[in-house]
Formats: sequence, structure tokens, C-alpha cells
Amino acid sequence: MNKKVLILSGSPRKGGNSDLLCDEFMRGAAEAGHDVEKIRVAEKKIGYCSACYTCRQPGGACPKKDDMADILQKIIDADVLVLASPVYFYSIDAQMKALIDRMLARWTEVKNKEFYYIVTCADEDTSAQETALSCFRGYADCVEGAEEKGVIHGIGVYQPGEIKKSPAFTQAYDMGKAIK
Repeated sequence: MNKKVLILSGSPRKGGNSDLLCDEFMRGAAEAGHDVEKIRVAEKKIGYCSACYTCRQPGGACPKKDDMADILQKIIDADVLVLASPVYFYSIDAQMKALIDRMLARWTEVKNKEFYYIVTCADEDTSAQETALSCFRGYADCVEGAEEKGVIHGIGVYQPGEIKKSPAFTQAYDMGKAIK
């Protein structure tokens, strides 16, 4: 069955290590016949949630006029969500956190998603990625019918492109290709 796969690349660096893993995941999923789109979060205008809760009122919508409304509709329409971020001080980067917080406007409409997570860091140990993964999993815990399908750990990478020499590079392609 053809699935809609939405990849949310939180990397602030185009061609950065987590972004390259997103490209490999996308290549595998596309070769498997899925409809795949990658959004580079850093290239979108996404304001911070100001907790005004206008979006939670009957008929309410987020009053911010930026790219988030379109992205949120794509999240709702997707079957598979891939959340990717480099690790910054043991957590996800600001671009990805802003996007997750802004999902508040329609969070109850996001249902029955398969989740994949991509995290990269300079540290050689995956334990440095646990807080970042907890951020992703915390969001997924709020999604009715969420199912974690896989995690790609890019470790020991700092300079752009170093990930190409890592086992994670092949794992990203293989994981995307294996979507059923």
C-alpha cells in the first residue's frame, strides 16, 4: 500500500548530517513506492507558540500567519512522520521544538501515525541522544494511535557530510525502503 511519508528535517544546515539522513530515508521510501515529501523546517517561517489558546476556542485557529498552517495540514494527512534533529545540549534544536509546540492548534486531529526518529550528534555514545528522543516521544505520546517504528542514531558526527561514512547512512535508506 502506498503511504504518505512526511519528513520534517530540523537541521539548520542544508546538507548537514541529520538532513543527509533524511534524504537517504526519503530515497528508500520513494523507491519502495511511497509518496514522500521532506520539509526543511529551518527554511520555513514558523513563529513560536505564545500560549494565547485562540486555537483551542470553538472555531478558533492560530492567529500567527506563517507557514505552520500548511505544514500542520500535511502532518494531519500523512501516514508516516519522520522527525529529525541534530542534538543541541542533549535535546532537539529550536527549529524542531517550535514546530512541535505549534502543533497545539490541531493536535487532536493528528492520529494513527507511524513515527520514525533521526538524531545526530558529535558524541560517540547514543546515550547523548536520549533527551532528544524523549522530546520526540513526548510529542508522539500525545498522538492517538501513534506507533514508533524506528530510530536512526547518527553518532560521532560533527562536520557536514561525516554521516556518509557512518552505518546510520545505510540504515536510513534501508529503514525508508522497509516501510510497509
